[in-house]
Amino acid sequence: MLRIHAVPAFQDNYIWVLEDGTHAAAVDPGDAAPVQRFLDERGLALAAILATHHHADHIGGVPALVARWRSPVFGPAHDGVEGLTRALAEGDRLEVPALEYELRVLDIPGHTAGHIAFVHQGSEPALFCGDTLFACGCGRLFEGTPAQMSASLAKLAALPGATRVYCGHEYTLANIRFAEAVEPANLELAARRARESAKRGRGEPTLPSTIAEERATNPFLRCSDPRVVAAAERHAGRKLEDPVAVFAEIREWKNRS
Repeated sequence: MLRIHAVPAFQDNYIWVLEDGTHAAAVDPGDAAPVQRFLDERGLALAAILATHHHADHIGGVPALVARWRSPVFGPAHDGVEGLTRALAEGDRLEVPALEYELRVLDIPGHTAGHIAFVHQGSEPALFCGDTLFACGCGRLFEGTPAQMSASLAKLAALPGATRVYCGHEYTLANIRFAEAVEPANLELAARRARESAKRGRGEPTLPSTIAEERATNPFLRCSDPRVVAAAERHAGRKLEDPVAVFAEIREWKNRS
C-alpha cells in the first residue's frame, strides 16, 4: 500500500515522500538532508524525484539526491528547472517508477510562469500543487498575472471534492486568519480554525486538506461568492468588474496584511 508522508524542511516547507515500503518518490525536495534521513531510517530506495516549479526551496536538494540515488527527475517543461529526465506539461501522464502510481499533469501558472501540478485519480485522489494552492490560501504572483492565477486555481477547484491537497508550506493558520478577515461570518472557517489549531497544538501538520474544504473556506477559490465580492469591494473602495478583479484585490490585501 502506498503511503504519503510530510517531511518538514527549512522553516515551514513540506517535502512529500510517497513510499510503498521498498521504494520512494520525493515531491519538491528543496533540501536533500531531511529526505535522506527519512529514506535511511526506513530502508527506502529513492526511485523518482518530482518538481512542481523552479524555486530553490523546492528543488535545491535535487542535485545531492540524484548524486546519491541516480533517480530520474520529472518536472515542468517551461519553468527553468535544469537536469530533468523528462519535461512535463498539461495533459502528460507519468507512471512513477517502481511505485505503480499514475499522475497526470496540469499547467498552473501564476506563482511562477511554468508551474505544474501532479494529480492522482485513483481511489484516494491526490493533488501535489507546490505553491499555487495552499490550505485556505494561494501563492504570491511572482511571475504570472491575476488572470493566470485565477484560472489555475479554478482548474484545481474543479477537481473532485475528495481530492487531498498536498501543498508546499505550513501556512494554514495564518491563511485562516486572513480568510476570516474576508469572511468573518463563514461558520465553516471558524470550525476549520478550531480543527487546524488543535493539530498544530499536537505538533501535527494541517495538511493534506481537501478540495471540498478549500471550496468552502478558501477566499481565493470563492471570488464569485457575493460575500467575498462585497468584502473585496469594501477593501478596494470601488466596484470590481469580475472575479479576476476580486481575486487581484484580495491577493493584494493578503500581501499587505
